Parts: sequence; C-alpha cells; structure tokens
Amino acid sequence: MNEILVLTPERILEVTEDVLRRYGLAKATVVDVARALDVSHGSVYRHFPSKASLREAVAKRWLDRASAPLEKIAQADAPAPAKLERWLRALFTAKQNRFNEDPEMFATYLTLAQEACKVVKAHKEGLADQIASIISDGVKQGAFEVADVRTSARAVYDASIRFHHPAHSNEWSDPELPARIDALLALLLRGLEAPRKS
Repeated sequence: MNEILVLTPERILEVTEDVLRRYGLAKATVVDVARALDVSHGSVYRHFPSKASLREAVAKRWLDRASAPLEKIAQADAPAPAKLERWLRALFTAKQNRFNEDPEMFATYLTLAQEACKVVKAHKEGLADQIASIISDGVKQGAFEVADVRTSARAVYDASIRFHHPAHSNEWSDPELPARIDALLALLLRGLEAPRKS
C-alpha cells in the first residue's frame, strides 16, 4: 500500500465513481475504493468517516455537476423568457442524455440520490433558487409579472418535473416528447408574461 500518496476527497470521489461503474452499487465497498487508490481503507475513512458519507458525497458530486451548467445559464445577461426556456431545456436534455447514454450508471446514481435525502433536497432547492433568480430578472426587465417569485419558481419546477425527474425516465423515449416539452414551455412562459400595456 502506498500511504505516502496524498489523498484528496476529490481523488477519492473520482475513484469511487470508477469502482461503482466496475462493480455496481450493491457490490462496491470502501475496501475496493482503497485498493483502487493503492491505500488502506483507513486512509479513505480519514476523509469520509463511513460508507454512507462516501456515498452521499458521490451523489452530491453528481448532482453538483448537473447543476453547474444551469447556474451559468441562470446568471447570464439575457432576456429572462429566453433564459428560462434555455435553462429548462438544458435541464431536460442533461437528465435525458445521462439516462440514454448510460442507464446503468444513471440507475446507480438514482439509488445513491435516494439514500442521500438531504443532498437531494439541497439540490432541488438550488434548482428552484436558479429558477427564482431568472424569474426575478424577468420581473425587473418588465417581461414577467408574478405575485411571489419563490412560489412561481417552485410551480415552474413542479410543472416540468416529468421531463427531468428520474421517476419518469421510462417516458423519455416517447417520440412525442419534444412536442410536449414545447407545449409546456409555451404555457409556462405565457403564464409568467407581464400584460402588455396599451
């Protein structure tokens, strides 16, 4: 074992993802991760005190990678209606691509995310915050009119859930999906739109 190697939490998480891909969630152990890193399992436990904390960190890393590109869209300087549509389409595409390109790892991460309830709740709140930021921009721009930005953001998130929540992944191969997404986005944007002044 190479104990001289400097371990970082990020390196451990990278290797854990590889181990999960190789062995699957049910069979992968902390010992497997340590072996892949060429260290003792005690070295891994110094960074992550339990298998559960390691799995929670893997789930958080996966969810953070999914939300980072969305945050860039939310912070961009652009008209809010176009930005909200772009943000929602990026969310749908990212989740659907992950499912279609690697369904086994998608299922693994779904299970991890279900175990890490606090992490998932924080992820959902983060996404709702990004939507709220876009809607708030839209109100300032005079493009949107809403009574409560936070409530509206949560409503947008909830209304679009079947296009990004893993529980609906079996519907994502439906050939009518793009048309259904277009119809939903048109409805949401129309509902947020500020009335035109005559």
